[in-house]
Amino acid sequence: MAVRNAPRAPRRRSAAIIIAFVLVGVGLVAVVLTGIAAIDDGGQAARRGDGLRPANVGQGTPVPQPPALAAGLDLVAWSAHTAARSGVPARALRAYAAAEMAQRAKTPACRLSWTTLAAIGRVESDHGQLGRADLEPDGMSRPAIVGVPLDGSDGVREIRDTDSGRFDGDTTYDRAVGPMQFLPTTWDRYGADGNGDGVRDPFQIDDAAAGAAAYLCAGGRDTASGEGWWAGVMTYNRSVSYARLVWAAADRYAGAVAP
Repeated sequence: MAVRNAPRAPRRRSAAIIIAFVLVGVGLVAVVLTGIAAIDDGGQAARRGDGLRPANVGQGTPVPQPPALAAGLDLVAWSAHTAARSGVPARALRAYAAAEMAQRAKTPACRLSWTTLAAIGRVESDHGQLGRADLEPDGMSRPAIVGVPLDGSDGVREIRDTDSGRFDGDTTYDRAVGPMQFLPTTWDRYGADGNGDGVRDPFQIDDAAAGAAAYLCAGGRDTASGEGWWAGVMTYNRSVSYARLVWAAADRYAGAVAP
C-alpha cells in the first residue's frame, strides 16, 4: 500500500492547527516521550469542557469495556446510535469501530475495544476536532492537525526531521500529525489503510484509527487485561496522568453503551 506523498504537506502546514501549549502555572504542555505525541494531564479536557478528568485508579487496573462488536455490524446505524449516547462524533465512531473489528480479525488475542481507540482520539485531538478543526465526512480534519516541533524545548524530546517534511511540513524537526497524533517514523511502521482507498494517510481518521489499533496490539499485548492495556496506552505517552485520562474516557464510553 502506498503512503500519500509529499506535495500536499506545505498546504497542510500552512492550514494546520498547531498543537502548541505553553506551560504557564498549571497550564498545558505538550509532552513527547515515545513514538507518538500526546497532551499531558487533564488540561485538554478542561478546554473542551466535558468534565473529563484522570481516573483515580492504580496502574494495571483493567478498564471496563463493552462486548466485542459483532461481525457484519451496520456501522452507520451503530455509530449514529452510539454518538447520541456517548457524545463522540458518529464519523469518528465509524473509524474506531472499523479499526476494532479489523484488528480483532488479525490479532484476536489483543481483544482491543473501540472504547480505547475513542479514548485516545478524545485525548489526542478531541476526535479530530481540536481547535478550529472539523472532522468532515471523508474522515479528514480540516484544518489539518499538526503537533509542535520536537525541538528539545521544555516538555518535548528533540527529534530531528525524518521524513523531509513529507507529513508534517517541517524539514528541521519531526512533528506528530493527524487525529491520533502519529510521528512520521511511527506511521511508517504502523500506518494502515483503514478506508481501503489504497493510501495510508495519518490525517485520515479511518487510517489513523487502524494504525493506532496495530500500534496498541503490537508485541502480542492483550489490551483487555490491565497490564496489556496500560502498556499499550503508555506507548503513546509514558505519563501515568495521561494514561489515567485515557482510562477515564474509555470508562465513560463503555458506560454510555452499557445496557
